[in-house]
Amino acid sequence: MASLFTKIIRGEIPCYKLAEDDRYFAFLDIRPVTKGHALVVTKEETDYLFDLHPDTLSGLMPFAQQVAAAIRAVVPCKRIGVAVLGMEIPHAHVHLIPLNAESDLDFRKSKSLLAPEEMEELAGQIRAYFNLNPLSTPSFPQTRL
Repeated sequence: MASLFTKIIRGEIPCYKLAEDDRYFAFLDIRPVTKGHALVVTKEETDYLFDLHPDTLSGLMPFAQQVAAAIRAVVPCKRIGVAVLGMEIPHAHVHLIPLNAESDLDFRKSKSLLAPEEMEELAGQIRAYFNLNPLSTPSFPQTRL
């Protein structure tokens, strides 16, 4: 049986799509931890991230990096956090979450509910940035230690 994410990728369930290539798909989480929270999923339907084919696993983060750069260009935040949980949907994926404080990366807190119009506008802005910069390397400010 196809996972929820496979149904989203196939267009059987609507989503706020951000980016797609032949192996990966990104969309806004409909119950975001923070505004701009996105999911990056593999098109290969594999339950556990570390069971992915090595080529698929190694390509996931560069794709997620491009999506994160697009989110960061649109959503005011200090960083984009990455979380891999994989317990709720049996399909390999990563969460990209705009952060202004470490406490923003707390899945136990109440989820935001944004109006569909706001979600579509946000997705459109992120998608437009991604499409204008699909192969660019993100230029994040470097933090000195």
